[in-house]
Amino acid sequence: MSTRLSVAQGAALSIGAVLGTGVITLPALAAGIAGPASLVAWLALVLLSVPLALTFAAMGARFPDSGGVSTYVGRAFGTRAAGAVGWCFYFAIPVGAPPASLMAGGYVADAVGGGRWTAVVVAAALIGGVGLVNAAGLRLSGRVQLVLTGVLATLIAVTVAAALPHARWDHLTPFAPHGWAAVGTAAALLVWGFAGWEAVASLAGEYRTPRRDVPRATGIAIVVVGVLYLALAATSLLVLGPATARSEAPLSDLLAAGMGGSVRVVTAFVAVLLTVGAMNAYFAGGSRLGAALAREGALPVALARGSGPGEVPRRSLALVAAQSIAWLVAAEVLHLGLTPLMLMATGCFTLVYVLGTGAAVRLLPRGGAAWWTAVVALTSVLVLLVMNGWHVVWALGVVVASLAWQRAAARRRRVAPLRHGTALRGWDAGRDPGEACDVLQRA
Repeated sequence: MSTRLSVAQGAALSIGAVLGTGVITLPALAAGIAGPASLVAWLALVLLSVPLALTFAAMGARFPDSGGVSTYVGRAFGTRAAGAVGWCFYFAIPVGAPPASLMAGGYVADAVGGGRWTAVVVAAALIGGVGLVNAAGLRLSGRVQLVLTGVLATLIAVTVAAALPHARWDHLTPFAPHGWAAVGTAAALLVWGFAGWEAVASLAGEYRTPRRDVPRATGIAIVVVGVLYLALAATSLLVLGPATARSEAPLSDLLAAGMGGSVRVVTAFVAVLLTVGAMNAYFAGGSRLGAALAREGALPVALARGSGPGEVPRRSLALVAAQSIAWLVAAEVLHLGLTPLMLMATGCFTLVYVLGTGAAVRLLPRGGAAWWTAVVALTSVLVLLVMNGWHVVWALGVVVASLAWQRAAARRRRVAPLRHGTALRGWDAGRDPGEACDVLQRA
C-alpha cells in the first residue's frame, strides 16, 4: 500500500483547501457590490488561480517542505518576513470567524425566522462551541473534513441543476449598475472564496513524484473549483436577478426556486455543518500556529506555556476565540456587516500571496516558464491588494507589528531567529490538509 499521495488524492485535498463555506453567501455579497458585473470578478479570480496555484505548485515541487509559503518567504526575504506570514494567518482567523459564522446564522434565520437576532445568536454559539470543542481536544478527522467538502460540492451541483431551468437572461441587465470600479472591490472580496492555494505547496512533499504529480493535481483542482464557483454565481444572478444582492441565503433561495421552500431547513443544516467543520480546522490550526510562533519568539512566550507535544495550546486558542467574539460584537455595535471584516481578512491572505509570489520570483530560475508565471501571479495579487482599498491597512499593520515585535524580542531576549517554516507547519496540519494526508495515505 502506497504511503504517498496520488494525483487524485492530491487534487481532492487541494479542492478541499480552496472550496470553502464562503460560497454559501459570496454570490449575494458580490452581486450587492457589482451587480451582474460580479461575474467578471468571479472569472478574474478563476483566471488568477491559474498562475497563483501553478506558482505555488512549482515552488512545492522545487522545495518540498510542509512549511509551505513561510519556508519560501524565509528563504527569499529572511526569517522575520516568515514570521510576518505567520502573523497574517494568525490574526486573520479571528477577523474571519464572525463573517463565516454569520453566514451560517443567516441560513438558520432564513429557515426558522428571527431575523438578525437569530443570525447573531447562532454566530456567537458557533464561535463559542468550536472554541470549547477545541479546548477539549476534540477535532474532526481529515476524512470527515473531506466528506464535508464533498457535500458542499454536491450541494452546489444539485442547486445549479435544479435552479437553472428558471434562468432569465434579462436578469443580467443592467450589467454594471454600480460602475466598473465596483468589479475590483468584488474581486478583492472574492479572495475569501479562493484562499487556500498556498496549501498546494505545503502538500508537495507528500506526492509520489512531486515534479510530475503536483502540476496535474493542481490543474484538476483549478478546473473543478472554477467550474463550481462560476456555475453557482451565474445561476444565482440568472435565476434570482436583483434579489441575489438582498439574499441572506442564496443557496436556499436557488434550491427553493427549483424544488420548493421545504429545502431551506436542509440547506441551513448543511450550512451550519460546513461552517463548524471549517471553523474547527481554522481554530485548531490557528491555536497551534500561535503557540509555535510564541515558542520561536515571534509572539509573546506566554501563548506557548502549557502547550507541549500532544497538548492543546489553550492560551493561544483562548486568544483566537476571544478576538473572534470581540470582532463579532464590534461588527454588530458598529453595524459593519459582513463585507468590511471579510475584506480585512482577505487583505491578510492577499498580502501573504504577495510575499509568497515575490519569493517565487526571487527563488525560481530567472527567465523560465515557472518564473514568468510567478511574475504574472505577483502582478495580479498586487493589483488585488490595491483593490482591497483601505481595508489593507489592517494587513499592513499586522506585518509592521510583527516585524516590530520580532525585532524587540530578539533584542530583549537574545533569542535565536525564527526557523524557516516551522511555525506554519502547525497551521498546515491544523487547517486540515496535513491531517487529511495521513488519513488518505492509510486509505
